[in-house]
Amino acid sequence: MDGDIGGGCPFAHGSNTSTEKPVNKWWPNALNLDILHQRGARVDPMDVDYDHRKAAQALDHEAVKADVAKLLLESQEWWPADWGHYGGLMIRLAWHSAGSYRSGDGRGGAGSGNIRFAPLNSWPDNASLDKARRLLWPAKKKYGNALSWADLIILSGTVAYESMGLKTFGFGFGRSDIWGPETDINWGAEDEWLADSANRYEDLDDASTMYNPLASVHMGLIYVNPEGVNGIPDPALTAKHVRETFARMAMNDEETAALTAGGHTVGKAHGGGDHANIGTEPEATGVEAQGFGWANPGQGKAAANVFTSGIEGAWTYDPTKWDMGYFDYLFNYEWELTKSPAGAEQWKPVDMPEDKMPVNPSDPSKRQLPMMTDADMAMKVDPIYNEICQKFIADPAYFADTFARAWFKLTHRDMGPKANYIGPDVPAEDLIWQDPIPAGSTSYDVDAVKAKIAACGLSSVEMISTAWDSARTFRGSDKRGGANGARIRLAPQAQWESNEPTRLTKVLKAYEQVVSDTGASLADVVVLGGNVGLEQSIKAAGHSVSVPFAAGRGDASAAMTDVDSFAPLEPMADGFRNYLKAGFPVSPEEFMLDRAQLLGITAAEMTVLLGGMRVLGTNFGGSKHGVFTDREGQLTNDFFVNLTDMSYSWHPVADGTFEIRDRSTGNVKWTATSADLVFGSNSVLRSYAEVYAQDDNGEKFVRDFVAAWTKVMNADRFDLLA
Repeated sequence: MDGDIGGGCPFAHGSNTSTEKPVNKWWPNALNLDILHQRGARVDPMDVDYDHRKAAQALDHEAVKADVAKLLLESQEWWPADWGHYGGLMIRLAWHSAGSYRSGDGRGGAGSGNIRFAPLNSWPDNASLDKARRLLWPAKKKYGNALSWADLIILSGTVAYESMGLKTFGFGFGRSDIWGPETDINWGAEDEWLADSANRYEDLDDASTMYNPLASVHMGLIYVNPEGVNGIPDPALTAKHVRETFARMAMNDEETAALTAGGHTVGKAHGGGDHANIGTEPEATGVEAQGFGWANPGQGKAAANVFTSGIEGAWTYDPTKWDMGYFDYLFNYEWELTKSPAGAEQWKPVDMPEDKMPVNPSDPSKRQLPMMTDADMAMKVDPIYNEICQKFIADPAYFADTFARAWFKLTHRDMGPKANYIGPDVPAEDLIWQDPIPAGSTSYDVDAVKAKIAACGLSSVEMISTAWDSARTFRGSDKRGGANGARIRLAPQAQWESNEPTRLTKVLKAYEQVVSDTGASLADVVVLGGNVGLEQSIKAAGHSVSVPFAAGRGDASAAMTDVDSFAPLEPMADGFRNYLKAGFPVSPEEFMLDRAQLLGITAAEMTVLLGGMRVLGTNFGGSKHGVFTDREGQLTNDFFVNLTDMSYSWHPVADGTFEIRDRSTGNVKWTATSADLVFGSNSVLRSYAEVYAQDDNGEKFVRDFVAAWTKVMNADRFDLLA
């Protein structure tokens, strides 16, 4: 789509976060390695040997659910509940925590409890959700470490729906908290909240032109502007943007309609006061606020006076009950534009009798008009959404089931395969968006398989490149991709340019016979083939280091693979194989950082892997850029030795590459890309390169390469978790 290559860098590297480092303030073009360091620092307050997964497994899950259900009905004077029920607030908390996920890079989402930190905790769209989390504190305090904030936040929304009468689809514990702001997410380049939407589109009238990987129409919003595109009501245009923003979460039209209707079946919007009186967001308040933002001086301990979005009113007659009330209002009345008391654009029903209106959230003796947002009106105006809604109206049970499944997907999308789920309410059904993989065999003779692979007639480069291409798709952001499942042989991966389909077909054909002869899965054979190639290259370099291997990967089928949702995993660049797809205005080294962070490797691991891949000769298309060795195919530290050798000089050439010339003769010795030379130019990366260039670290380099390689190969082995 047109939006694929616009908008500059597809990930954050220090320029749009609250943790910008001085080095990038003074030298904004310097490569910022923060995204690789944020998990490396010891910021986790838990004991070093603390295992959250084991703790979560031992948690009394039913007791937690019971306590959450109880607190939903215990209204607090300091932040009173609408109609005495916090369900709507907790659903919004869970929704907005999960709703920051985007399939473009798998970042955002509810899996880490990131809504506790900037910038999410201070987004305009998350106004007053700081109160929701404080209301949950007694449960968090009681159950302690075993109950993560990430789990509790999503659980609160799910239990809220159950409390209001919905039969939910299930719930999985198992999310682990982070302990500081994420610096690896590009939320947009704008410098102000709710900036003009045109900043993130090539053409605002064409929703598909939103710059990737962004998935919301404004800085500071989860999805679309409820008042209309750029705050201008137009349900037909809003429908297009709703469709695109939800599609970027891998939601189809039916799931989108169900989530919109089901999300607005309960609760209300708050805009009964003057926005000018509302205080600043949490990150801008003084210490006396103790992390609370959006001070609401006109609240007067009345839920009806709470201010959040500026839009005011409920969507249904009974906002604390799961029913078909949303459709009753939307389709049985005509609607006209109006403004909330705070001045926000919204829609009101025409000629609604007072006895059909919902009661005031604080005073049951009063009734007030319901409302619809522009996104709600889109469900009625857009012919596709309208048809889906009519199907829901005709079959309420189907609507409830569709919503329950969509809610489960929304709140679990970034947890990865079902092996990561914990607790009694994990659904038995395998869902295609969970990327299911059958268990693989561990009973075969690994050495016999290695011998057959070695006899296939494949080169070490072919075996190593295929294993890398299979594993490199892993994204720690949403735990998708990786070598397990052998999806490299299926659509769409089998035809990705970066996977060199001709070479891939040759290798897979040879491996199929090994699979047939040994009973090993193809996924295992692909990884084991990479290990065989490495061990050959290590031996050729004069070292004796074995490459660890864990059997048990399974082979997914085409029926288990959601082809469309795998498209965003296609590498636009891979610095480790010196690949860059044409047409992207982003430097190879920036793409390399993004790939490394998604793989979960450190800056040092990135360094050793790249240097090793270069001398192994695994560059895309056989390119010689960065192959700083006369012993190509051997796993040596030559890349670093020659990169740091001052007998050479470095010169840019017209096509964006570089020549490395002998200073004494002027002859070109090697060529390079910026992804190669950055390891000599960046002060941090050079410090790592110098370690591996030292005379005493040749074997250390091999050991470290093997360790980093094995980490990447096993990144998606959730079946090995305790």
